[in-house]
Amino acid sequence: MLTDRQQEIFDFIRQQQQTRGFVPSIAEMQKHFGFASPTAVVGHLRALETKGVLKREPNKARGLVLTGEYRERQMTEIPIYGTIPAGLPADERQQSDGCISVDVETLRLPKGARVFALKVRGDSMIGAGILPGDIVVMEFKEAKSGDVVAALIDGETTLKRYVMQRGKPFLKAENPKFTNLVPAQELVIQGVQIALLRVMK
Repeated sequence: MLTDRQQEIFDFIRQQQQTRGFVPSIAEMQKHFGFASPTAVVGHLRALETKGVLKREPNKARGLVLTGEYRERQMTEIPIYGTIPAGLPADERQQSDGCISVDVETLRLPKGARVFALKVRGDSMIGAGILPGDIVVMEFKEAKSGDVVAALIDGETTLKRYVMQRGKPFLKAENPKFTNLVPAQELVIQGVQIALLRVMK
């Protein structure tokens, strides 16, 4: 049985896993709960490990994995189709680069949804919290204005925010160093971002 504080920490980790797609860091937990040092967080995490609701796996994102109810949830394998520039577009063919295992309930995937993942390269989307090395999970679906999308613009691929203005589409970066991309001939949406995964080194 968990103490009140242990339950609060477990619930916070679970909530962050559900909303962000990855667990919070020790520093984030320290700040959230107002602990004086990270040592207090580590102590609570060890207690959760001892009670079997949490385990550490060094090769997993942020090293923490929820067990119990999470272990029983349906997992799905999502193919990683190489990298995508979050910077200047690049002419690249997307090829499968392995898979990632993701909790279906966490992503709230509709039945039959077609999804894929891409590794991010570049810093044009840092204002949207998308950093170089992140993995974005994309769904094949129609994009709405404001969605972050993987797009083919005039034959080159890029990750940007899709914007429709006065009936005309363009791609917007989330970094003031980059200008908007207006298609000269073609703009094809290849996928809409539905989740972000970050592997902490």
